[in-house]
Amino acid sequence: MPANDPTERTIADRDVEKRWNDPVVFRRAAGYCAVVVAVAAALTALFLVVDRTNPVLAASVPAVRFLGGIGALTLGYRSYRAGGTWPIWQGAAWLLFTVMLLGLAMPMFAIRQ
Repeated sequence: MPANDPTERTIADRDVEKRWNDPVVFRRAAGYCAVVVAVAAALTALFLVVDRTNPVLAASVPAVRFLGGIGALTLGYRSYRAGGTWPIWQGAAWLLFTVMLLGLAMPMFAIRQ
């Protein structure tokens, strides 16, 4: 390959450029987010069906999403240390943190009933 080939990337170049195309890591991160959201959805259904007055059960929904976001950041840091595509995991963490914010009102529903 020529020395000026724009498709050739070094580890130092990967931190400054915006071509983060890694379908395998993207599928892993998407699957991770899907599992965390599915667990939170199951806890939401459990809260709504079993006991709508239990604030601990209601607080477990945003807690699972928060812990999932922390887990995604941990996987992103491990990917960064290994020279991988860490921004995909950071995006997964931000998605889970955003969804967590949507569920922060659930404990208030339990307290008000």
